[in-house]
Amino acid sequence: MWTPLFISIKVAGIATLLAIVIGLALSYLLSHTFPGKALIEALVTAPLVLPPTVLGYYLLVLLGSQGPLGAFLEKDFGIELVFTWQGAVVAATVASLPLFVRTCLPALEAVDSGMLDAARTLGSSELKVFFSVTLPLAWRGVLAAIALAFARALGDFGTTLMVAGNIPGKTQTMPIAIYDAMVSGRSVQAAWLVGVITVVSIVILTILGSVGRRRLVT
Repeated sequence: MWTPLFISIKVAGIATLLAIVIGLALSYLLSHTFPGKALIEALVTAPLVLPPTVLGYYLLVLLGSQGPLGAFLEKDFGIELVFTWQGAVVAATVASLPLFVRTCLPALEAVDSGMLDAARTLGSSELKVFFSVTLPLAWRGVLAAIALAFARALGDFGTTLMVAGNIPGKTQTMPIAIYDAMVSGRSVQAAWLVGVITVVSIVILTILGSVGRRRLVT
């Protein structure tokens, strides 16, 4: 009964790490003005407004054995993502990425440009300025983005179900296990699973909040 929880934490943890890497790059890009910025913003935000089944359908078309990316990965690297926990990671990453970017972006944009220019005049590269000046000044927003991304990845249902399916012990995350228990008439088990995922989510978010307050004090 604990297996769905372990799968959920594993999937959400890896998805959050991917969202951090990809999301920081996108947030940095979107914090500047360039041609086509509005389109990139729309594409990044789209998963927030698209129904999970639609998002899952797009991922299935892309990652399936007949899809452009899925066929490439399977043929050249022997990697299959559909109906695997790795596919669940991809689904959770795509679902959580918009929340990360929409939360992180304002924090990066709020950094005083004068401090960034001062660092540049001292000979720092753009990459060094970002990691040594921008991120330390925007850390509270970045931490909030991480918390939201993890929570979204942990609770993803529709997109993950479409891409990874409901395979007990393999791709069955907590939200899917709760749904499976309810439709099977196992209401007591469903209630227990709901309680567990609620407690785990609150504990993890509390820890992240405590880390943020501790850093603020120090």
